[in-house]
Amino acid sequence: MKRRAFVPWLAVTALAAGGVRAEPQAQRRPWPRATPTPALDLAGLDGRPWDLAAQRGQVVALNFWASWCEPCREEMPSLQLMAQRHEGDGLLVVAVNYREGGGTIRRFVERTALDLPVLRDADGLAARALGVRVFPSTVFVRRDGRIDHTVVGAADWTGASARDWVRALL
Repeated sequence: MKRRAFVPWLAVTALAAGGVRAEPQAQRRPWPRATPTPALDLAGLDGRPWDLAAQRGQVVALNFWASWCEPCREEMPSLQLMAQRHEGDGLLVVAVNYREGGGTIRRFVERTALDLPVLRDADGLAARALGVRVFPSTVFVRRDGRIDHTVVGAADWTGASARDWVRALL
């Protein structure tokens, strides 16, 4: 095999074998200025109603996830650390589950010791209204109730980029 052909072949073989793993890059996407923030009324895992408009005055991070989503599971610990780090600064981090049953969500929460408020997007309408098509995605809402941006893909919420995104809103 010629050397030029060998290097790409080696890279593909290593990826296929799991020997090399490309890290996903989360992308920050600004919310279109002319697009209003949709109303968001969801139920918590405990069945209590939750309304985004009632959260005005604090920064809200809505993390859309599912238990079947490996990147979602991988980012949860750093998401929880971000929530703990900025709780006193007025940041509320909420885990919004996408279209899974209550039992599935409860088992995931118990197994992972997830310590964030969990909401259910049982029919997927909240994700659709907010333009969420990739999991995980995190929608940031400013203190005035307007959406600022969405982070598409898994992020290290303790990393420099994420700290800058959050700091700009706080």
